[in-house]
Amino acid sequence: MMSMPASERLGSHLKGAEQALSATKTAVLKPAGLTIAQYSALLCLAGSPGISAAALARLCRVTPPTMNAVLKNLQDRALIARSPHEWHRNVLETRLTDEGRAVLADADARVVRTERALAAEFTEEERATLVTLLGRCVDVLELEKQHARP
Repeated sequence: MMSMPASERLGSHLKGAEQALSATKTAVLKPAGLTIAQYSALLCLAGSPGISAAALARLCRVTPPTMNAVLKNLQDRALIARSPHEWHRNVLETRLTDEGRAVLADADARVVRTERALAAEFTEEERATLVTLLGRCVDVLELEKQHARP
């Protein structure tokens, strides 16, 4: 016997929405030749040129080894360039190349269409409420995670 019906489990609804968004983004990014992780890295790099791989991993919410693999693939495609930091030679700064900016522009236009279609399903007030409610979900889950640690 289940202690809580599946229909009442918010996690299932959140996961379903996340999976639908991920599947859609995967589909719309495919023609641009990017994965979601690569797109996210390029988008963050556009806003924070010169950022380190470790800081980029935190910003994109992935592990450093995952980000290193993403950056290697982007560098192999000449979408990013990495060079030693002026003062900290063991830190590599990462920047978009001209090709990277072009690929990002195409990919971002595709993702923005999806984001706009999603946003159009809600009134401005509903969108604001949804953002607030999702933020509260994150806050509560972060607290639960901290309490779960031995």
